[in-house]
Amino acid sequence: MKQKENKSFFLLQFGDTPQLRVLDFLIGNHFFDFPMTEIARESNVSYNSLKVFFKDFIKNKILIKTRRIGKSDYYKLNLDNTFVLNLVRLDWSLTKRNVLKDIEVSA
Repeated sequence: MKQKENKSFFLLQFGDTPQLRVLDFLIGNHFFDFPMTEIARESNVSYNSLKVFFKDFIKNKILIKTRRIGKSDYYKLNLDNTFVLNLVRLDWSLTKRNVLKDIEVSA
């Protein structure tokens, strides 16, 4: 696994764990659905690590299955879940706060 060069404000604030990397990737791409293999690859998490907590994400309705293509099930963030919606808002709030801080420093 190669390391991500620029960590998001979300990961800088809350830590860099496999679960948070997956959430960070899905929050940044919440309009789209992905198979597990792509979620693992794009989150820089091993597929075996993803399998450990993926069922909990589904059970807690953080992720929902959207469709099946061939043998692959596709999943996306459940934006009807209040917890997920608050995570997305928190991510945007952190991003805005840090971007505004960078603008003030450069001005």
